[in-house]
This record gives sequence, structure tokens and C-alpha cells, in this order.
Amino acid sequence: MVDCLCRGFPERNRSYWTQALIRLSQRPAVDEFQRYGFALEKADRIVGVVLTLYTRYQGQEGDEIRCNLSSWSVDAEFRPYGAMLVATVLKRRDVTYTNISPAPATLKANRALGFRLFSNGQFAFLPALNSVQRSRRVLEVRPDLAEMAMLPDSERYILLEHAALGCLSLICICDGAAFPLVLMPRRILRGLVPCYQIIYCRSLADLSRCAGAMGRFLLRSGILLCLVDAKEPIAGLVGWYRPNKGLKYFKGPKPPSLGDLTFTELVVFGP
Repeated sequence: MVDCLCRGFPERNRSYWTQALIRLSQRPAVDEFQRYGFALEKADRIVGVVLTLYTRYQGQEGDEIRCNLSSWSVDAEFRPYGAMLVATVLKRRDVTYTNISPAPATLKANRALGFRLFSNGQFAFLPALNSVQRSRRVLEVRPDLAEMAMLPDSERYILLEHAALGCLSLICICDGAAFPLVLMPRRILRGLVPCYQIIYCRSLADLSRCAGAMGRFLLRSGILLCLVDAKEPIAGLVGWYRPNKGLKYFKGPKPPSLGDLTFTELVVFGP
């Protein structure tokens, strides 16, 4: 499987894919769903792969299962079977499937399989330029942090799990209420500019509310810039909208919220 992935994504080295599969093996299984994904085999040789990252979410309307499809790769001579490989995964109508990093060559196939856009751009912003009230503060998450009790179990789980995966998990206290935030360190513009990608916020409105306090916190580590998925400029944030950047697709009953990339390949495998 690693050999096939290396052929399909030559810009990634072997250790990247080995680490990706190790991390998949360490994720909790979700019901009867596949832990790794599906492979296309020909004469005892793997010639196609699609990885599947399943996660169960607890919501007010009941549990929701999402599957992030990742690393869809089929050797050139077997490309006609590529859509069939993914179609094998897409059989469950109660699952929301996502593709957050589609290769340009697969966009037509994505649309043919019923995927629709849930984000068609990114918003780059400078949170430290937002004003901040004295009553607002940001805390880095740890298991014994008293303010963790202000959040539901599902969000405490998200914060702790993503901290273990190398993200920066924060709680913003605003007017006596707690707002969870997960940020992932990245480097953009050919690795020259450090920034944070928003991996989780309850809503873009909540992100705007917490931006000033978050920005002051990030200044301690010298980070000025953040990125978040968006469909348009975000009210209350100082920055610029970049259309047609970071296109993200979904298929199923409920699209993920903008600003929610939890337990996707970006986090589990790395950028």
C-alpha cells in the first residue's frame, strides 16, 4: 500500500505514508467501518488505494458519522477503475463523506460521484488587529484545566485529541462563556511564512468574537497570520478573502461547518 501511495504522490516521501498508516492504526475504530480504507489489487499487487478516516460526532440531533476520503491514487494503467474504487466507499447514505484536498485531475470525477462544494475559498486574517475586551482571555488546553468543565464532553474530546496530534488547542473565555478553538501550525508561500490553520471553531461568528484575544495569545510565539475556510469575506475579521483556494467537497446528509476540519487527513497525516 505504501508503494502505491508513493507512486501516486511522488512529492511525499515514504516515511510520510508509513506514519500516516501508523496513525490510522491508532485511531479508534468506528462500528463496522474500515480502519484504513480500500485497495485495488491485481495479481497480488496493490495498484490503487483510497484511505478512509471515519469519525463519530455527538450532536444535539443525534450521532453523526463522517468519513474523510484521502489519498485516492490508482496506477495509470488501471485509472478506469478509479471511480469504482471510490464508489465502493460511498454506499452508506447516513455517512457524510468529505474530500478536503482534491487533485485538479479528480474534480470532474468528484462531481460525477455526487460531491458538492462546502468551501470554495480561504480567508487569511490577522487576529491581533482585532480589538479585545479586558474580560476576554485565552487559555491553552490541558487535561486538568478548570475551564474545561465549561465545555461539553464532545468538545473536550476534540480539544485533547487534537492537542495530542500536534495542534494548538485553546479555550477563549468571553463574557463568562467558553469557546473552543483548535489551530494547526503550518507554513505557506513555499514554507517561508508561518501561520495557523483553523481546525475547529463552533462558527465563524464565534471565531470573530474570539479573534482579538486569540491574536494576542499567538503573538507570544510570533505568529501573526491565520487561515480559515470561507465562502466570502468574514465580518469582524481583518484580512483578505482568497477565492478558489483550498476547495473542499462533501457528499451526504450534512456538510461540515466552515472552520471544522477535525480528524481529517490534514490533522492526522499532517500538511
